[in-house]
Amino acid sequence: MHFAIYPPSPRPLPVPSALTPASRLQAVLDARSIMRWIYMGRLAVALAILLAAVFAWRLADPNATLAATLIFATATIGSGASAIYSEVQRRPLGRNFLVAQLVFDLLLVTAIVQLTGGAASQFAGLYLLVIACASLLLSKGGGVLVSGAVCALYFALVLLGSLSPFDPAVLLQLLVFASVAIGCGVISARLQEASAGSRQLAVELVKARLQAADILVNIRSGVLTVDAAGQLLFANHAAGTLLGMALEERIGTPILDDIERVAPGLTRALSRALAAQIRTTRAEALVQLADRAFTIGVTTTFAKADGGAARATATAIFSDISDQKRLESLQLRAGRLEAVAELSASLAHEIKNPLASIRSAVEQLARMAGADDDSRTLSTLIVRESDRLARLLSEFLDFARVRVTRIEPVDLAAIARDATNLAAAHPDKKPGVQVACATPPDPLFIDGDEDLLHRAAFNLALNAVQAAPPSGRVAIEVALLAPEQLPAGMSFGGGAVALRVTDDGPGIPPDVRDRLFTPFFTTKPGGSGLGLPVVHRAIEAHRGVVFVDSNQGGGTRFTAVLPRTQSDSGDAKRD
Repeated sequence: MHFAIYPPSPRPLPVPSALTPASRLQAVLDARSIMRWIYMGRLAVALAILLAAVFAWRLADPNATLAATLIFATATIGSGASAIYSEVQRRPLGRNFLVAQLVFDLLLVTAIVQLTGGAASQFAGLYLLVIACASLLLSKGGGVLVSGAVCALYFALVLLGSLSPFDPAVLLQLLVFASVAIGCGVISARLQEASAGSRQLAVELVKARLQAADILVNIRSGVLTVDAAGQLLFANHAAGTLLGMALEERIGTPILDDIERVAPGLTRALSRALAAQIRTTRAEALVQLADRAFTIGVTTTFAKADGGAARATATAIFSDISDQKRLESLQLRAGRLEAVAELSASLAHEIKNPLASIRSAVEQLARMAGADDDSRTLSTLIVRESDRLARLLSEFLDFARVRVTRIEPVDLAAIARDATNLAAAHPDKKPGVQVACATPPDPLFIDGDEDLLHRAAFNLALNAVQAAPPSGRVAIEVALLAPEQLPAGMSFGGGAVALRVTDDGPGIPPDVRDRLFTPFFTTKPGGSGLGLPVVHRAIEAHRGVVFVDSNQGGGTRFTAVLPRTQSDSGDAKRD
């Protein structure tokens, strides 16, 4: 009996990288992005001034042409050096760097405004761009400070020019600078708050995606998603393990035909979800691999097409429920055995006393003086058959009385060795059969009834010895079980042990295997059909389970799983 452990997938799940509103907002507020626009704006304005000076050089003042050339050269050199620092060297854009850039822009704009007409220049509006950039790059306070610097520089240009400081146009321009600074500062603050919230939301989203990916990778249930064309969109490692395919390597390829060959029921459930949009809940399907076949529980869901690029998809969640099915069959078997045990006890009591009276009466008739040889022969036959029925009734009573009478620590390893020795010396053992017992070197104590456990171990060992062919081999093993080795749905707080009995006999046909633990069913001549039912009731009385695995090609293994302690699950069950 093998219980698989699914290792985590070595390949992480991809996280979608679509440009979300949060990422777009973050891109708008990114300092490097803003600086790129500033570099291009500087060069564009400086180039425009230079071209204007070049086309009008015959009419323009030579000093103005020289100034335009110097402005262009300064803007080009400054922007180039800054771009090398921020884009080529990818140095961090600290506050000092940003302040230096804004001061450079203030001086550059002031030079352009002075060159093109002073305070009355149409290029005075460039100050507004500097204020807006300062609000985005620094903060609300930074925008106000830069606005103050702009007002001071503009007022100086007024004093140097022909306009009066009290001219309404000058006062209006100063008011515009202040208003823009305040407005940009407020907007920048709101954008910063929104950006912080968006970043936090993005972090939480990535965290949720990673958690979901980790769960999907490590759960023991298989999860796979296909689209309307049957192409595989997603599959976790457990899905590939259960279906015996390398699904993770086949993302984006048609997969339904391959799944159909090993799990037709799973394919039908996915097809119904895609074609008819029918969800499947707790269905069962058979998986037929090259080395084994088992049952899976299947649940499917679907996502409708949205009319755009996204197509309809179906997702299946499935897991191996063969252990669960076996446990359910064990529970049904235990119920049937309980009913048969009660009936056996009642019938045995009702039959045994009249049978003893019949036997005694026949013996007396045989000893009477008038009895002839034929009467004595018939009396002997009746007595012999009565004794045989009495032994059978005693076995029925033993089966009905299987119960835990005393719970104490017992060494299961020692019990297994004693049962092995008795089975190895039994007359039914065929010539050359080797009987071996493998137990831990130290005692392996469990809570239980020693007599009951010994009967169960001996019956299993004797059954294997009788099934082994001449020169065959029987192996009895006692071992501790790790929690992950337990069947699904079983858990023992104090740990569990396994008693395994294996033979290399001809195997058990499936129709016989289903009836092995049925009372009075036997394939052995002269057998009572109560040996394995007694084993089942003895193990079940200790809150354990018995599994049988057999190949028709040869070999059978019985596995009894027992809890080490009875206290973690209450008192031992009474029959």
